Formats: sequence, C-alpha cells, structure tokens
Amino acid sequence: MNPQIIVLLGQDGISNGAIYALVALSIILVFSVTRVLLIPLGEFVAFSALTMAAIQSGQTAIGWLVLAMALLAALADAWDLWKQRHRRRRPQARRALWRLCTMPVYALALLLLLQYLPLAALPMGVQALLTLAAITPLGPLMYRLFFQPVAHASGLLLMIIAIAVHVSLVGVGLLVFGPEGMRTEPFSEEGLDLGMAYINSQTLWVLALSAIAISALYLLSTRTLYGKALRATAVNRMGAQLMGISPLLAGRISFGLAAFLCALSGIMIAPLTTLYYDSGFLISLKGFVGAIIGGLASYPMAAAGAIVVGLAEAFSTFWASNYKEVIVFTLILPFLLWRSLNSRQEEEH
Repeated sequence: MNPQIIVLLGQDGISNGAIYALVALSIILVFSVTRVLLIPLGEFVAFSALTMAAIQSGQTAIGWLVLAMALLAALADAWDLWKQRHRRRRPQARRALWRLCTMPVYALALLLLLQYLPLAALPMGVQALLTLAAITPLGPLMYRLFFQPVAHASGLLLMIIAIAVHVSLVGVGLLVFGPEGMRTEPFSEEGLDLGMAYINSQTLWVLALSAIAISALYLLSTRTLYGKALRATAVNRMGAQLMGISPLLAGRISFGLAAFLCALSGIMIAPLTTLYYDSGFLISLKGFVGAIIGGLASYPMAAAGAIVVGLAEAFSTFWASNYKEVIVFTLILPFLLWRSLNSRQEEEH
C-alpha cells in the first residue's frame, strides 16, 4: 500500500464517516427526546438520494408519498379534534383547524411544483432544496402516524414499531423508486491538488456541508428556545412537561431535524455510490455503531465513532472486501461490553 492509496482510502473513509456521523447524531437526537431507536432513519438517506436522482431525470413520484402521509396525518388530527371537541374553546379549535390544514396544503403545493417545474433543467442547488423539501416532512409525519399515539409505551414496543415502519418503508421505496439503483451527478468536477495528494471535490463538499450541519445543530440546541426545549425533554421528559414543554411537539421537532440531517446525507452520498430502495438499512446500522460508541448520549463521541466506522470500512474494503461489513460491525462489540460492565441496571417504569 503506497501513500497515494492511503490518501484515496482516507478520503473515502472520512467522507463516508461524515455521512454516518449525521445519521448517528440523528439517532441520538430522536432517542434522547422520544426514546425511539429509529431504525428507519437510513430510509431517509436512501430516499433522499433516490429523490435527487429522480428529480434530475424529471420524475416526481415522491410528491404523492408526501401527500398521502399528510392526508393520513390530517385525518388522525381530525379524529383527535373530534374526540376533544367539548374540551376546546373556540379560539383553540380555530388554531387546531389551521394546523390541521397546514401539512396537506404544503404537500399539495410541493406536488404541484414537482409536476410543473422543469426539474431536469433546474440548477443542482434548486434540485437539492426540492429534495430537502420533499424528505424532511416525512419525519414529523412518521412521528404523528406511528409513534405519537403510543408515545408513553415501553421502549421495546417502540422498537418493534420502528422495525415495522422500516419494513413498510422498504416496500414503499420499491413502489415509488423501482428496483434499479440510481446515483446523481457530482456537485463539481474540480478538486484540490496538494502535490502528493489530490483531494476530490466531492469529499470537500461532504466535509463542508457536514461541518455546517453539525455546527447549526449545536447552535440550535444551545442558542434557541426550541433547542433548549429539546434538551430539557431529553434530560427529564416529565420535568419538561411540567414546565409547559409539549413532549409531542418535541417529538415532531426531533423527527423533523433527524429527517433533515438524513436527507442532507442522502444528497451528499448520492454522487459517491449507487443506492437502491433498500440501501438505507446498512447506512442506519453503521450510523447506529457510531451512536453506540457515543453511548446514545454524547454527540462528539458519536461523530468521532462514525468517522472511525467510515475509515474502517474504507481500509477493510482494500484489505478484505468480502469481510468489510463484518469488520465494521465488530467494532460495536468492545463498546457494548465496556458499557454493560460500567452501567447500572435499572428497571423501566
């Protein structure tokens, strides 16, 4: 192995690790706020990459999925509003009706944009914004339909529901995107020549966007009211509720942020590799390894662990490509053993 190969493998490992880092942070964000170990987060990555590729080819099937989920969520909200019709005052009912119509109107407007815009001729930045606009709402809608009705259930039941949602989304992905894999055009063809090493432009884009996203998440959680509310809910769910913070709103926001981060990951990974409708599961598992290294609590440790996962995957591809997945997932074993030996067993109430 010469230095040039080391640099190439390092670029692949760091770029993949940055994408896994965003997935790992999303897993921790959702788990700390809602106690849901959201396995379908990888589907957001795959759906985002496939949506970006579909937009570049002029297809718009994702808009119908957003509209269908928005209508189902509106029906669920309408049913809850009907059951509580005698408890609400007139101003509260008006606000509830306004919220009821917001997401279906948004989904319909998105569908019309995807139907009538010349998608293939749009600049890549606009295509990326449309992809984010299509994938991000799936997070809050998923929470409303599948997890909000059982928000106070046990962690085991929430995990079973997450697995069921993952299996369902794989089938939906096959229906929406088809069985063929797709990839997008690179953001740019130029790179950075450092003499002995040449850094691909896509790697620079991935690192820059990942750094911006992580910094924005940090500022959101520390400098904004909603971010502080999410942190309070993660620290003490009951205490946050007693202080007037809605755990349901916190759940929707956390799912929305996680969907946005994973959608951004999908846009970044789309030019690097060919993705299929069922590629999200492995991506979410590798992000989960990083989250476990962070103890499902530490954002910096999870990001560092995800970078290690990306580097291990890249170098194991060179040395033992047939066993790269085994090598990557073996990384989780010593951390699980160490945490099991250093954690106190507590019963869930």
